[in-house]
Amino acid sequence: MRGRQAVVVMACALALAAAPGTALTQTRGDARIGGKVVDDQGKPAQDVVVKAQLGQQTPPLGTKTNNKGEWSINGIAGGTWELEFLKEGFAPHRITLEVKPDQRIQGIQVALAKPGPDPNAEIQAEVKRAAELLQNKQIPEGRKIYENLIAKYPDLFQLHEYIGRTYAAEGQYDKAIEHMRTAVEKDPSNVQVKVFLGDLLMEKGQKDEAEKVLASIDLTKVEDPAPFVNVAIVKINDQKPDEAIAWLEKLIARFTNETSLFYYRGRAHLAAKKLPEAKADLEKFVAAAKPDARELPDAKKILEQLKDVK
Repeated sequence: MRGRQAVVVMACALALAAAPGTALTQTRGDARIGGKVVDDQGKPAQDVVVKAQLGQQTPPLGTKTNNKGEWSINGIAGGTWELEFLKEGFAPHRITLEVKPDQRIQGIQVALAKPGPDPNAEIQAEVKRAAELLQNKQIPEGRKIYENLIAKYPDLFQLHEYIGRTYAAEGQYDKAIEHMRTAVEKDPSNVQVKVFLGDLLMEKGQKDEAEKVLASIDLTKVEDPAPFVNVAIVKINDQKPDEAIAWLEKLIARFTNETSLFYYRGRAHLAAKKLPEAKADLEKFVAAAKPDARELPDAKKILEQLKDVK
């Protein structure tokens, strides 16, 4: 131990030499603190480690309680002290104490408590149980578990997504949207939740809000263009082909291997009466499409009508 202390002292000396203007907090002075620690039964707690630290840049002072649960630390400086009481089998107990220079504080009373159950273990077990119920098509029962968990642990806002998906699976879109909105509000960076919310809103015919939600998403973080294609289709049907084209051009730039996007842009160009552009897009689609592509018959039919377009 002596050798280790010498190393610490030497390190401090080197630090001082390297930074002569650095101010260090002085932990020693004329104040004194002390008190008594009891266990969860109110009995004196022996051998409790007591750590006292003045500021983050100073090493802690320490002691242990005696067989009466009593402890004291003498000769400390005034300031804001962080005290920590540690004993195996009990939860750590921490307090902050303001100490004045030359002050004597001897009546600090601390009662240790047994650690409570690990909430993470409970949460994981319940989420697993809910998943098993959902796999067995017991949707209301699985959802009830999520609802009970979020009532007990309000910080588990991620569960709003799970609850929303259960309502969506039952076709209860209003309730699904309500929970997905909350999930997005709590975590705006969650792309998956935003996409699902946009899809639900489009399903309910709330087109403007759906477009706003989907437009706020970084396409580089999206793997499936389908919800965004739906926005373009709605715009084509609403006689807004130029807006549809703008959406589809962004999608084509992101999803370079998604050949169906050329079909939809071709339809948008057709609606905008841009016939050469429509023909070019539809030809690209037909050339690259798989034989069973559902849009293929319609694309061929339109191209037949556009065969004389230059």
